Amino acid sequence: VLTAAAAVPARRILITGVANPLGADLAARLAGAPGVERVVGVDTREPPGDLARRITHVRADVRAPDLGGVLRAAAVDTVVHNDIVQFPEPDRAARQLHDVNVIGTLQVLAAVAAIEGLRTLVVRGSAAIYGSEPGAPAFFTEDLARRAPLTTRYQRDVGELEEMFATFARRHPAVTCTMLRLQPVVGLPGSPIDRLFTAPLALTPLGFDARIQVVHAADAVGAMAAAVQRPVRGPVNVAADGVVSLRRMLRRLGRPALPVAGPLLGLAAGTVGRALGGPPLSEDVARYLRHGRGVDTTRMHEELRFDPELTTEQAIERVARDRRGAAPAAAAATRAAEG
Repeated sequence: VLTAAAAVPARRILITGVANPLGADLAARLAGAPGVERVVGVDTREPPGDLARRITHVRADVRAPDLGGVLRAAAVDTVVHNDIVQFPEPDRAARQLHDVNVIGTLQVLAAVAAIEGLRTLVVRGSAAIYGSEPGAPAFFTEDLARRAPLTTRYQRDVGELEEMFATFARRHPAVTCTMLRLQPVVGLPGSPIDRLFTAPLALTPLGFDARIQVVHAADAVGAMAAAVQRPVRGPVNVAADGVVSLRRMLRRLGRPALPVAGPLLGLAAGTVGRALGGPPLSEDVARYLRHGRGVDTTRMHEELRFDPELTTEQAIERVARDRRGAAPAAAAATRAAEG
């Protein structure tokens, strides 16, 4: 006689973008977890560290026309589409954003539709769907998407991604489809929000003091893992608890600020960014720093049953602390190499 636990089949999970930091951390968390038979990771790049030995790595591009055969061969019941680019990564040019986010998602959803026995689809989306506009509600609930026009290229990409997701969910009611709308993620290499709070000089929009809400990378991974374990239908906002004034946070961290007129902010940040070895500030980030954005996380807490470990203030403070600790370590390593 089978016990209740034995009657539940072990999960077979596929993660796209397994070589990026969020995908790698999610794969590491799920690999070997109770109730997980295997984890398959899809990426053109090799997973970091020893992760390739703990999962099945399939070298493939999500934009490839033969992706369907790759996913069918994996014989999985859960797919996490994590290969979504929120800002240029060190080895991915900015022009690849549309190709990966839109064309890649189109290919993934077409391939996923052919998987027999698929039970769960989780997509890592973005709260950028709400925009950053004057007069916006203090906290966006999930039903308020597209209240404002999609004004930037990235927003329009997110809008296309969500339309494709909604169409897939309607056509495949047997699959529980979850769209995670993440607020800006901090604690990631190259994060523009990280650079704002760790740079020697923070450029801020003149005449504005935005209400900032973020989510730490570790909590973003936690939310994705929760969606795999307890998927819910439709969009779910993912963010740390609490919001903080941009100026107040900079004062708290002891970071000097240089107010710059709004139209010049992107240009000035681009110049400073290049001087510091980082990419320029995107239009989306500039608008976010001017007007801010808050999202309601009731569904995340009550339905996804996920509670972030860090508040917005704690997440930013951890990033600043980690960067302060990393700088002396890097300098020491450089001196040792030169010596």
